[in-house]
Amino acid sequence: MKKYIIYTRVSTSEQGKSGLGLEAQRRDINIFLDRFSDVPYEIIAEYQDIGSGGEDNRPELTKALALARKTGAELLVAKLDRLSRKVSFIAKIMDDKRVNLRVACMPYADKFQLHIHAALAEQERTFVSERTKAALKEAKARGVVLGGMRDPTMKRNEAAKKKADDFAQTIAPIIKSMRENNETLANIADALNKSGKPSPRGGQWTPTAVKRVIDRT
Repeated sequence: MKKYIIYTRVSTSEQGKSGLGLEAQRRDINIFLDRFSDVPYEIIAEYQDIGSGGEDNRPELTKALALARKTGAELLVAKLDRLSRKVSFIAKIMDDKRVNLRVACMPYADKFQLHIHAALAEQERTFVSERTKAALKEAKARGVVLGGMRDPTMKRNEAAKKKADDFAQTIAPIIKSMRENNETLANIADALNKSGKPSPRGGQWTPTAVKRVIDRT
C-alpha cells in the first residue's frame, strides 16, 4: 500500500490562523490523491509549519523528514515552494536517498525535473526582486515619498484612512505592473519584502496586505 506524509506551509501567523493558502494546498493534494496516486493509499501523518520558505529550520518539516526516512513513506507537498524557496535546500532533500518526494501539482515529475523547476523559480524570484527595486528607485527619482504609514494613536480615524489611501496610490503602480505580468500576490509580497519596502503598517508584506492596496485603488 502506498503511504504518504503530508506537509503544508504558510508564511505568517495570520495566514495560519485565517486558513489563507491552506485551502489551496489541501485542494491540490486532494486532486493528486484522487486522480494520480496509486491505490490503495494511506496518509500516515500530516505536518504544518508557519514560517518563511527561505528558512531552513522548520520543526514540523524536520519531523516529517524524519518520519519519511524511518517509514519509507512519500513526503507529499502541494507545490515545491511549500517545501522551500531555496534551491540548495531542495537539492539536499532530493539527494537524500531515504526521502521520497512527491509534488502534487507536478505528479509525474522526477527528481531532475523538480530540481530544474526549483532553480528556474529561484531565478524568477530574484528577477522580480530586482524589478521591484528598480521600480521603487524610479518612483523615488520622480519625487514620490515612500514611507511607513503607522498611526501612533492606532485609531482608525479619517487622517489614518487618508494616509492609507495616499500610500496605496504611491505603491499601486508597482503592484499593478507586477500583476499585469501575472505575478501572484505572494510573489509580489516577497519581492516588496526583499526590496526593503515596509508595508502600510510598517511591517512585512503579506498577500493580504498586497490585496488591500489593490482594493483601495
